[in-house]
Amino acid sequence: MSDQGINATCLMDFPTSYAAQCKLQLTTPIEPMPLRERASITTELTPPFTVYEPVEQTAPFVFCSPHSGSLYPSVFLERSRLDAHTLRKSEDCFVDELFADVAKLGAPLIAARFPRAYLDVNREPYELDPELFAEPLPDFANTQTMRVAGGLGTVARIVADGEEIYGQPLPLAAAIERIERLYKPFHASIARVLERTRRRFGAAILVDCHSMPSASMNQPTGSRPDFVIGDRFGASCDAKVTRLFREVIAQRGYQVQLNRPYAGGFITEHYGQPFKGVHALQIEINRGLYLNEEKLTRTANFSRLRRDLTQMMARIFAELPPIIAPRAAAE
Repeated sequence: MSDQGINATCLMDFPTSYAAQCKLQLTTPIEPMPLRERASITTELTPPFTVYEPVEQTAPFVFCSPHSGSLYPSVFLERSRLDAHTLRKSEDCFVDELFADVAKLGAPLIAARFPRAYLDVNREPYELDPELFAEPLPDFANTQTMRVAGGLGTVARIVADGEEIYGQPLPLAAAIERIERLYKPFHASIARVLERTRRRFGAAILVDCHSMPSASMNQPTGSRPDFVIGDRFGASCDAKVTRLFREVIAQRGYQVQLNRPYAGGFITEHYGQPFKGVHALQIEINRGLYLNEEKLTRTANFSRLRRDLTQMMARIFAELPPIIAPRAAAE
């Protein structure tokens, strides 16, 4: 069962600035997006994401795969100076497939269909790079973050290995259209499913699923673990939940690290509000465990890793309720 995307604004308590942006009526004149690109979004990226719903939700978990989308709009490919394979270097390839079985275990999975190189939903909505656009950015754009400085804002200027995506500046209308048609519906769906889960179970746990380059990709041999769990250094998730994830994964024989080098991005920071009964964790999987990083194809170990993840999540689901029950009861 899939949710094909809802045209809504904000269904959770976003920070005030974000809520204002979601309802914003733009006062800065912006030229209409070229009709071909708008048509490309409408015809090629509808729905923009898929929600894999369980027959019955039996666990207080919501899984999210924001960077595994692999549908590249034709107009985007025409506008990019890079070929499709190079653009895919920014993908968390097949992460949605690795976690697909959580729906059979009783938890929903929300997976983007559009690629990260086109729009990154693990950013603030208007985290925009002034070097990328033909027009001046409106006042509400956040141009000062480290991610923007690195070329990896909401609309990325570069792919993961540092190559420039575009040969010429983008019209600002292109970014606004992507945010309105892709970003906002994606986050509205996360918010809706999390709130439904929290109401049903008394608490909700968002697991934001990603993959990272292996140690062989620009890192000294052996420098990266198999998994990195990020909880914003304890701010986005109850420590007992983080500890359970870490222990279950480690007991399966994998090397696990906490918060370094990835503590969690916008999704983890934004939705993780333990004091309101909503927890958020980010999981990064070393691509060397399942992916040929040059060809971007599954390796022979893919099925084993998927099976291990399914069994690890099943154990976490079984052991979690006693951990969150006291807090849920108190609320």
